[in-house]
Amino acid sequence: MGTAIPSTQATILPFPPPSRRKPPPRSPKGSPPVLAVLTQPAFVTIKNDDDLRLKIDSKNNTIATTSKTVYHDNWFERIAIDYLSKTIQETVGMKNDEPGYKGFVTVSAAVFREFNLTEQRQFVDKALEKAIPSLMFVMIRKLMPQSKFTRELFAAFTTVFFRWLIGYSVVKESEFEGRKERNVVHITKCRFLEEANCIGMCTNLCKMPSQEFMKNNFGIPVNMVPNFDDMSCEMIFGQDPPAQEDDPAFKKPCYKLCNAKQRHSASCIS
Repeated sequence: MGTAIPSTQATILPFPPPSRRKPPPRSPKGSPPVLAVLTQPAFVTIKNDDDLRLKIDSKNNTIATTSKTVYHDNWFERIAIDYLSKTIQETVGMKNDEPGYKGFVTVSAAVFREFNLTEQRQFVDKALEKAIPSLMFVMIRKLMPQSKFTRELFAAFTTVFFRWLIGYSVVKESEFEGRKERNVVHITKCRFLEEANCIGMCTNLCKMPSQEFMKNNFGIPVNMVPNFDDMSCEMIFGQDPPAQEDDPAFKKPCYKLCNAKQRHSASCIS
């Protein structure tokens, strides 16, 4: 219960050996030879309507199938998802009855479409403040000032209690001020980014407001470094993020199949 099934697992289906394959039909007499078969790409990816992807390796004669990550949220995780979704709805003044994580992303997409960049981040920040008791902010700031222990605790806490929000993650080690610390959360494939399929929603509704929220309310900086090629992400606790104009995340164009705005340039997130 509550465990993500990584989408990187693949089923390998071997092609029949060359001796058992049917030869291609011969070209009519006098017609030019078909050269395309001699220059076919090493990999061809096919996607169907059920999010099933077929990756054909023409050199090794195999087909690998991968699919969208499947999550089995337990009762606590479903409550947390619905609570956060309703908190955002109350903050922005909208209503959506679609349950589960898909409903949460639907609400987020509506906020992304209807409000400007500044308003988006403000709404998320207010929603997070409503979702967490203010007394907890005060206690953590006073009892747990920034230190190696605090950074490692935040990293471990994130992987255990926020899998329902960000997906499967592990704690990794990095060098902090000349020494090793386990202060990095490596998200194998971000659940929010995979469901939203929108770079702008990632940067404006997750990365930027989360960084500001952690620094302003808990007193600990965090740099979120998404990888838009494989949808992984790293949260580096204790590291100040770069300014937006210098952040590589804001120089990446939108996905061609962006679910939110269908824009393909970096202008949709800047």
